[in-house]
Amino acid sequence: MIEALCDPPVGTQAPETKREFSLTQSRTLVKDLFEHSARIYWTDFLLTLFVAYGAVALYLSSPILSLRCCIGFTVAAFALFRCGVFIHEIAHIPQGRMPLFRAAWNILFGIPALMPSFMYKSHLDHHNPRHFGTPRDGEYLSLGAGPVRRIVWYFLQVPLLPVLAIFRFLILTPLAFLHPRLRRWVWKQASSFVINPAYRRTVPTDERHGSWIALEAAIFLELAVFAFLLFSGRVAWSIFVELYVLGMAAAGLNWVRTIAAHGYRNTGATMSFVEQIEDSNTVIGHPLLTELLFPVGLRYHCLHHLFPALPYHSMGIAHRRLMAQLPADSPYRGTMRRGFLKAAGELWRSASASGRQTPVPSG
Repeated sequence: MIEALCDPPVGTQAPETKREFSLTQSRTLVKDLFEHSARIYWTDFLLTLFVAYGAVALYLSSPILSLRCCIGFTVAAFALFRCGVFIHEIAHIPQGRMPLFRAAWNILFGIPALMPSFMYKSHLDHHNPRHFGTPRDGEYLSLGAGPVRRIVWYFLQVPLLPVLAIFRFLILTPLAFLHPRLRRWVWKQASSFVINPAYRRTVPTDERHGSWIALEAAIFLELAVFAFLLFSGRVAWSIFVELYVLGMAAAGLNWVRTIAAHGYRNTGATMSFVEQIEDSNTVIGHPLLTELLFPVGLRYHCLHHLFPALPYHSMGIAHRRLMAQLPADSPYRGTMRRGFLKAAGELWRSASASGRQTPVPSG
């Protein structure tokens, strides 16, 4: 399984060079690091959840714009962001492994945050070597290929993220229950956490979706009850506004983090395996600040594309092994970026330079 993830896609012509050898060598360096530690997952998630919900309570109970309010808001946004990123780990944990953790994450966080784990199963298309960087990759936009207004438009969508989630589960969920075809359309067109609006997920006809329906129903009931409390006056509208702003901030952190994950220079063509690695970033900035903006192993994004099944708690040691053993001309070394600003600045300069040269096809 590990070798299949590391080999270049079938059909890619790649001579045996030192570069190719460095990729092959990396398999043996990390082969003992693929065991998921349930203890680490549970401890990290539950502690983060405790901090997140405590900070939310502090934020909502404090006078607006007071120091306590600002502290609660900031801590809550980053902690909720970190809790949410565990959905990425869940997408890669093999089916049948750690089922209680998957269920607990959905119940304790996925449902309250309007982000059930089935909405991220489409993430596996991002790791399909034939889909990466093409219109079939929901998590890739040609932001680095220009023009820069595409990056501006990308960020202008952030205020809409919470309302789109509310619309998806409060309006589309009951409509989807009217007919199986309508339900399949909703799952295909409006049930993926993606940045590429042209992406359409595949919903296998032979797959059981009982858990999907249960999660959708739970979120719909949650929103319906909250809406009733709002319109009946039992909950103040100011609470809704505060929660909306907090949700926008937490989701916005991930939106910001995403632009440093790749170079986003591809315009739709199939990429070779080495090109996919070179398009992925490794952020090695300040340890604390980098962990805040790239939690749960996301700083090692290139490493993650090399070994998608590697658990986040093994990425640090895997990265150090690769850096100590891979040759100087390894493409992995070329993915290092010293901090978010460095990666974002490269993206902006790339988009600006490309936009001045040639027009880029939309989509």
